[in-house]
Amino acid sequence: MTQDERVDGRHPEDADEMPWAEVTPDAARRLLVAAVEAFAARGYHATTTRDIAGRAGMSPAALYIHYKTKEELLLRISRIGHEKALRILRRAADAEGTPTERLAEAVRSFVRWHAGHHTTARVVQYELDSLGEEHRPEIVALRRESDAAVREIIEDGVAKGEFQVPDVPGTTVAILSLCIDVARWFNTQGRRTPDEVGVFYADLVLRMVGAAPRA
Repeated sequence: MTQDERVDGRHPEDADEMPWAEVTPDAARRLLVAAVEAFAARGYHATTTRDIAGRAGMSPAALYIHYKTKEELLLRISRIGHEKALRILRRAADAEGTPTERLAEAVRSFVRWHAGHHTTARVVQYELDSLGEEHRPEIVALRRESDAAVREIIEDGVAKGEFQVPDVPGTTVAILSLCIDVARWFNTQGRRTPDEVGVFYADLVLRMVGAAPRA
């Protein structure tokens, strides 16, 4: 279990998004968790399959029973992580409420995931270029869907007069970049919890789009 799994496990609203629950059997999940730890610590290119197997307490030969290549591991990590991030944003975009409320929830929950799962999120968000041309387009498409979910909320806010945003695409990129970067610096020993960071960033983003202060 990675450190970010232990931290985020304390958030009851993430009960339906427990880390890697969809990866079976247990040996495949252990290898995937070990790969996350190794990629986060050493980087994808510096990590060997022997490193991953060793962290999982397994032999290098056992890895190939579940994953044909190291890149297949990275692809699965990246796909699952991006799908979870997209669900978070899509859920907020599709929810009832004003654009201000929906944008605040999108940012709060998106940031909280990146803080609570900071080790995983660093691999998911920053190892895209390590994927080959065969696999990268799939992840790029998921990123575009995430961008579209946030852009949809902002466009709705502009149309309803809640937001003052002259450049919606540029603002969307800025917001997502701000949120994702939390994975780089979040420290479990810091003064803010993932929830508190999420609330803080939600307020920052609402100021960015010129929304009226929340009560």
